[in-house]
Formats: sequence, C-alpha cells, structure tokens
Amino acid sequence: MIVIENCAVATVDAAGTEYADGHLVVDAGRIVAVGPGHAGRRHRSVRRVDGTGCLATPGLVNTHHHLYQWATRGLAQDDGLFDWLRTLYPIWAALDAEVVAATTAAGLGWLALHGCTTSTDHHYIHPRGAGDLMAAQVGAAAEVGLRFHPCRGSMDLGAAQGGLPPDGIVEETEAALVATEEAIDRFHDPADDAMVRVAVAPCSPFSVSGKLMTEAAALARRRSVRLHTHLAETVDEEEYCQRTHGCTPVEYAERLGWLGPDVWLAHAVHLDDTALDRLAATGTAVAHCPSSNARLGAGTARVRDLLDRGVPVGLGVDGPASQEANQLGPELRQALYTARLRGGPAALTAREALALGTIGGARCLGRADQIGSLEVGKLADVALWRLDGLGHAGIADPVAALVLGPPAPLELLLVGGEPVVTDGALRTVDEHELVRRTRRAHRALTRKVRR
Repeated sequence: MIVIENCAVATVDAAGTEYADGHLVVDAGRIVAVGPGHAGRRHRSVRRVDGTGCLATPGLVNTHHHLYQWATRGLAQDDGLFDWLRTLYPIWAALDAEVVAATTAAGLGWLALHGCTTSTDHHYIHPRGAGDLMAAQVGAAAEVGLRFHPCRGSMDLGAAQGGLPPDGIVEETEAALVATEEAIDRFHDPADDAMVRVAVAPCSPFSVSGKLMTEAAALARRRSVRLHTHLAETVDEEEYCQRTHGCTPVEYAERLGWLGPDVWLAHAVHLDDTALDRLAATGTAVAHCPSSNARLGAGTARVRDLLDRGVPVGLGVDGPASQEANQLGPELRQALYTARLRGGPAALTAREALALGTIGGARCLGRADQIGSLEVGKLADVALWRLDGLGHAGIADPVAALVLGPPAPLELLLVGGEPVVTDGALRTVDEHELVRRTRRAHRALTRKVRR
C-alpha cells in the first residue's frame, strides 16, 4: 500500500474535483481512497509519501507516437510532411529489431520521466528481414514499465501504385493483414488491468490501399480491438484525397468504414464543419499533436470545435523526428496556446488542457473506465509533480502552474501502483544505458544507409 498526502490533488473526474490539501491511497494496483486532508493512520502502509509542495494528477496518456524515429531526430528540419517523409523513408528502410528495441525503450523512458504512464506507438515500417519488431517493442515497454498500446501499422501502397512511400518498404496487403492478426494473437490483453493492448493501424490514405483499410477495419472489429490511422494532417493530404478519391479525407475514411466509437484518428487538422459533425455523430476520437503539427507547419487543429461537439480528444507527442522534445507534459501548454491562437483567450482552459492529456487520452484508447482520472477503483496510474521550486514560485493555482509553467519535475510516477520514477529518476531502467543503446542504434542505422 502507498499513501500520498499533504499534496494538492486534481482528480480530473467528471465533476472536476480538486483538493488544495488532499491524499491518495493505493493498494493492489488500484486507487482505494482519494479525498481532502490526511489519509489518517488507519491504513497499513508499505510506503507513506509526503507530497508537500506537489500536485497529484492522473498519469498522462500519449495517444500517438512513432518511437522508432528516436534514432532520426533533427533531420529534415525545414520540410513539410510529404518532403519530410521522402527524406526519412530511405533511412527507416534500414530499421531492425535492435534499433526498434533501443528507440522504444529510450522514448518510453523519456516519456515516463515527464509524467506519462500510458503510451501508444504507431509502427508502420516493416522492412524485410528486420526481425520481430513487435516483440522488440513489447519487450522494451515491459522493461520500462509503462502501460503500452502498440498499433500494428502497415503500408501497401508504394510509389508505383500512386502512393508516397518507396516500393521497397511497403508490404503485400495479405501479408500485412496476417501479421496484424498475429500481433493481436501474441500480445493483445483484453483484461481490465492490461499492460499491453494492440490496435490495428494502417498508416494513411496516401500509403495504404482502400482494400487494406477496409479489410483491416473488418479484422479489428472481428477481434474486438481498436482502430487507428493518420487523417487530415496536411493540405497535401487533402489535395491527394480529392485528386485520387474525389472526396475529403473524412469522407474517404467513412466510405471505408473508418469512423466509429472504436476509432481514433491522429492529427485531424484540416476539417470543415461537415467533417467535424461526422466525427461527432460517429463517436470517432482524435489524437491532437500540436507540437508536431507546428514543427511540420501542418496547421492548427480545431480542438475547441471538436470538444464543443463532444468528440473525444486526447494528446499525442507524435514521432521524435517531428517533435524532438518527446515530452507529453509540455503538450498541455502547447495545446492551450494553439487553441488560443485559433480561437482567442477563452478557447481552452488549463484544466481542459490537463483533461486532454489524461481522461481525453483514456477515451481515445477505450480505457476511460480504468485510467485517466483519480477515482476509487481505477488503476493507480499517478503522477506526483513537484511545484515548490523557483520555476513555479508565485503561481498559486497548482493546475495553472503545471500547465502554464515550466516542465515540472516528477516526485513520483506510479503505473498500476508500481514506482517507475522516484525523485525525478527512472527506477526501472538505467537511463545512462538507454543513452548508450540509442546512440549505438543511431550509428548502426546511419551506417546501413551509407552503404
């Protein structure tokens, strides 16, 4: 049992309950008490944490990522999405299981150090002879100790068929479907407290055939897993869909069976009112990636309009090659700023930004009953942020301090009640070893490309 007390608490429950001086009790991996004041001495405690100067929130939920990109950060710095992809596809063609394991561990370790307890990953590059990339990812996530939702991605529409990727890195349609179902068989856990859940995730309209999109959706629904893809990220994509399919990206997705309460879409930047209404009517969720969209000059998503229509919206870091900071905590502030640039100072509040990064993300992943808020019975995925340093001095509102202030150091990060970060340091893996492995992976990848 762990008792955390003397801290501010933002539960992010439906009522927005907060305590200026509260406590949280964790037992057997779940929250068993949360409330004002001290927990009292009635609880037998394995560990009692003094949270003075801290804010307890739900752990952050990252709804979109490409962890393999950790080995190619800082490249194509001034390109838009399509040119950025054309630059990086040939490098990613040299990926193997060792590189993927190293980059997954590094990315998840860094996310943990900044308050993330659950992360997705959308891996759609599967070079021939690369080894067991899914197993490499799942093993790395277990090493770090984060809850992990790997999305088995795929591409079957190469340049010869009118797609964007080089022909050498796309899969055959049937092979992609078979490998996706194998990933579900091997790794998906439907249990309430699952550490690993698999989603079906063809990459995008410009890299995947309509046949693969349609059959992937049927596969996901037959196996009761969720669906994920990129959609409406750039003007180039809009033009591609109009030219190739004679419709908008959202119309194309709906035609293929890719709208619904089991779907969450990455980016969804370029949406007209009709598209917004279709997402709302179908219960389709959105992974908002504000920093990546800014880095690539893709545009600003209509988050306020999405929320006002009842669309579930979570936050995503996106790949480290288009968001080199790779931190979800600062995305709270970036989401707020981006919304206000589009809609003015009332477009998004600090508490709404925190909700995007927690319960909003849980809704995207179909796990709002288990994670995303601090409520009795939910899994004990908890971030305890230290706000009593110089960087946050003078901000009386702890939620505003977390969202608007500088990145807050972590006092404690629990995943299912297990400490992953304490006193600002990873406890599950050696951070220095992650650095060495990542540098080795980067060198190995760049050597292959030079040959």
